[in-house]
Parts: sequence; C-alpha cells; structure tokens
Amino acid sequence: MTRATIVDVARAAGVSTGTVSKALNGTGRISATTRERVVLEAERLGFTPRSRRGELRAAGDLAYSVGVLTSDSFGRFTIPIMLGAEDTLGPGRVAVLMCDSRGDALRERFYIDSLIRRRVDGIIVTGRSNDPRPPIGDTGSIPVIYAYAPSTDPDDCSIVPDNERVGSLAIEHLLGSGRERLVHITGPESQTATKDRQHGAAAELSERGLAWAMPPQHGEWSERWGRESAFRLLREGVPFDGAYCGSDQIARGFVTGLRESGVAVPDAVGVVGTDNWDVIAEASRPPLTTIDLNQTELGKRAATMIIDVIDGAPLPSGLTLIEPSLVMRESSATRL
Repeated sequence: MTRATIVDVARAAGVSTGTVSKALNGTGRISATTRERVVLEAERLGFTPRSRRGELRAAGDLAYSVGVLTSDSFGRFTIPIMLGAEDTLGPGRVAVLMCDSRGDALRERFYIDSLIRRRVDGIIVTGRSNDPRPPIGDTGSIPVIYAYAPSTDPDDCSIVPDNERVGSLAIEHLLGSGRERLVHITGPESQTATKDRQHGAAAELSERGLAWAMPPQHGEWSERWGRESAFRLLREGVPFDGAYCGSDQIARGFVTGLRESGVAVPDAVGVVGTDNWDVIAEASRPPLTTIDLNQTELGKRAATMIIDVIDGAPLPSGLTLIEPSLVMRESSATRL
C-alpha cells in the first residue's frame, strides 16, 4: 500500500502543503477550523508528519520526491543545475525524478501529468536557454520553481543568472587588463541571454565614456561563428584589442581565428568567453578567461527553496538573480 504524502492531505483538506505543515507542526497563523480539518484528514489517510529536517537527516528517512522537468536534451545546462540540487537535497532523503521533454509540448504535458499522478512534493522546471517559457499549468498544491528558464508569469518563482552582470563583469575585466577598443561577438539577437549580456556590457562601456569598436556581431552559438568573425574583423581592418564573446564556444573559435591569422592572444588581443564550460575553455589555446554563470549554485538555490516550501515556507514570487563570477585564465592576461 502506498504511504500517504503531505500532498494527499493537502488535496483532501483543500489547502496548500504549507498549510498542512503548519497545522500538523502547530506553527503559523491558521484558523482552528482549518487546523482541525487538516488533522482529521491526516488521521484518515494515515499520514505521519515528518516536520523537522534535522530529524530526517539523522534518521536517514526518504522524506520527499521532487520532479525535475527539462527541455535540455544534451544536459549542457541541466547537469550543473542537477548537481547543485542533488548536493542540497541529499542522497537517500529525496527521490529525484528526471523528465526530459526534448522541447516537445505533448511530451512535456505527459511528464507533468505523470509527476502529478505520482504525487511528487515539488517540481523544478529547467531548460536550455534563459528565454522565458510558459508556465506548466495548474499543479494543484504542488509547488513549482523555474530554474534557468524563467516563467513568463511574473508571479511564478524563477531563478536565473544575472546576465546583465555577466556582460558588465566581462567588460570590467577587459578594461582593467588594459584594453579599450572592444568588440562583442555573440549569439542570436532574439535570445534573452544575448540581449541582457549585451545591455550590461554596453552600459559598462558607457559609464567609462567608451563605445564598441564596431556594432555587436550576432550569429550562432558555435566555434565556426567565432572563427569566421575573427577573420572578418581582421579583413575589414577593425581596430580592436579586446573581445567579449557570448559563449565559450564562440570564444574558442574566435581565438583560433586570431591565431591562424597571426594575431597573438593575449599579447595583441584579450578575449573573454561566457559559461565556464571547462571542456571548451581549458582546451582552448590559450585557455579561456570566462564568466561562470554559477549554475551549480542556481541548482542549490532552487533545491533549497523547493524543500523550504514543502516544509511550510511561502513560495517566493518573481525573479531571483544568481551572481556570476570571473574565472581567470590566460586569454586575457594583463598587458605588460
């Protein structure tokens, strides 16, 4: 026989999981009528509350189940988030159900319905980009947190990288390393991450009384685009001594194009990438200085929030921004 969960009690009593937790733990400001209704339903369903997380850790009991719904088939962005979430949730205490929709709406709907039928305690939704996505719809009393791919509903809880800060941090570093004639080689102009990073970078330049050496160049997220951009800028005679690239793939291609054209990195041109994708950044010649989006921290934050909400805390609304960090390597060493 399947053991009743806090979600079962919430549905039966017509309240949220947070209200159930407060009623059974004797905390929070709820009416006596509501508290009595919750207690009666819990007794009827045979639900045993597990109210204190410290006790759960000591007992090693499996307390919760959390669904992770993603559209990132390759795992490039989901894996770091999952690692952060698992580090926070803890082995043996939380069952994590991974669902990959592969970007297909019907497949996603199937997984959402499946997670609801399984009576998971919470759902984390993530994806391949920072472009806002539609909410997954009504999940009853099951809390939902959007990580990396924010919800279009401003009332939903979404956790995303601070992409404007990503751009400004890259420019701060390039200017601090002695570069002043900067170019920006980045991804598709329509994408949220592209626009936000470009806006942050341009604002930082403007504050210093500077401007791009040429308008930002938009293309695909690929090494090929970075390499072609380097060739084109050199062919057109654009004067530049620093480049901020919107991804590590673009940055490695850009560095390759410069090297093949006889331009030394970092002596003649300093280059900064984005993502801190180590298999790309460390394999570049020279290794790439890059901006880390801190996706593992993003996953930790999402996991902490979802467990806090399951334990009775209110579900936050709006955007939570994760601060990026600079990872220094050889491609942007300070000029002597």
